[in-house]
Amino acid sequence: MAEDFANGQGRRHTKGKDAAPLERRPSSDPMSKDEEVADTVQLKREMGLIRAVAIIVSAMIGSGIFISPQGILRGANSVGMSLIIWIVCGGVSFLGALCYVELGTVLPRAGGTYQYILHAYGDLAGFVVSWAYVVILKPASAALVSITLGTYISDYVIPGDCAPPNEAIQLFAILSVTVMMFVNCVSVRYSSGGVVILTISKVVALLIIIAAGIVQLFKGRTQYLNPEVSFQGSTTQILGYGTALYYGFWAYSGWDYVNNLMEELKNPARDLPLSIAIAVPIVTAIYLLTNIAYFTVLSPNELLASSAVAVTFAERTLGIMAWLVPLGVCISTAGTLLGSFLSGPRTAFAAGREGHMLSILSMVSVKYHTPLPAILLQGLVAIVLILMGDFNSIIVYGSIVQWILFLAAFAAVFVLRRKYPDTPRPFKVNSLVPILAIIASIFMVLAPIISDPKLEYLYAFVLLALGLLVYIVFVRGKRQLPFMDQMTVFCQKLFLVGPSRA
Repeated sequence: MAEDFANGQGRRHTKGKDAAPLERRPSSDPMSKDEEVADTVQLKREMGLIRAVAIIVSAMIGSGIFISPQGILRGANSVGMSLIIWIVCGGVSFLGALCYVELGTVLPRAGGTYQYILHAYGDLAGFVVSWAYVVILKPASAALVSITLGTYISDYVIPGDCAPPNEAIQLFAILSVTVMMFVNCVSVRYSSGGVVILTISKVVALLIIIAAGIVQLFKGRTQYLNPEVSFQGSTTQILGYGTALYYGFWAYSGWDYVNNLMEELKNPARDLPLSIAIAVPIVTAIYLLTNIAYFTVLSPNELLASSAVAVTFAERTLGIMAWLVPLGVCISTAGTLLGSFLSGPRTAFAAGREGHMLSILSMVSVKYHTPLPAILLQGLVAIVLILMGDFNSIIVYGSIVQWILFLAAFAAVFVLRRKYPDTPRPFKVNSLVPILAIIASIFMVLAPIISDPKLEYLYAFVLLALGLLVYIVFVRGKRQLPFMDQMTVFCQKLFLVGPSRA
């Protein structure tokens, strides 16, 4: 499957006890431009601190803040505990992000979680990560966000009180995916710059909700926030919070996006820790204040009954300006989708370069210096998922797969410290941080299965088992599909891409 890659179009991961993490190359290279194109093509370091912060904020603030409040409240069964869950999810996300800062500065290469697990546990574990991300997690996330965006665009375009037809939602979702694919294929500068603009817009939209909530607080509308009543009826079984936490962490997902873009950061050792330290607390504060604002005008039952919490809130507080909030939802989801296509394909790109995916995925556009084939793959799979319809089950089994990978990545902090003790660590996290993150990950894997077993969890493990089969046959067995070499050359000519180097 990856034989042509191993024989000269890239390089496989070095195995064995003496293998060391591949070190970061300087952003400039003494090769002339013509020589660089003739030999290999490199990702360009065009991203600074501001854009890194914007990417994280944009990735985290997506459709989750408009959907997760209901799931969290339903699982917590009280206003007070739902707010605590928002804080806990933010805190755990920050702990995980700190672990990723150390991992990212030790292994400053594209791929994020894939690189950390690959270097910590070896070839098989690295392939399972690439399989999970490339085949299901990243495309499914993009598909889900694009459907949300397509739904709100349809509401704007199609008049009337009835729900827009599913065909219109799918059409706008596919158009959204196509636009985001194009922007990311053309330029990292354009896509990351667009993320900055959309991030500012979506934060402004949420600040409008927060400001309206503050006005309601000054009016004394705190009946649902009073500590004496806000905790009444709270779920008493700790394992019962597992599903509620899934909704919360889904809203916070995206804090690891910049780790996938390490080879495109101008100053990774400085910009990665600063972007995490700035972005995650900002998002946590925005989420908490937004939910407090919701409960100033909505009772718990009204929030659970609303099909669009933010829209219902806006109708009750903003009057004729209520249209600003649905517009903000469109901006929010568009920014998340753009960031998804900026960060997500880097896992397929890194896996292709290491020999765990088709070698064409490791190649970079000679003209635009972007991982064009990997971007196209994520977009095409996302379009297929959009046409298939409902993705609620994907959220469930996707979450458990994601937390299994996070568990392995947090533990990799200790594995890599032992494996590569002499590797420079510009940022070294206190050992208590990954320990707490590991405990939280174990809880997130086991609690939902024990408290609310679903068939989707079985699908998740079957999916991972299928990945193991693919690894044994195509990667370890070094078998290729017929005409794979010819297909690789054809795709290189079609997309004008060449082998890349770190």
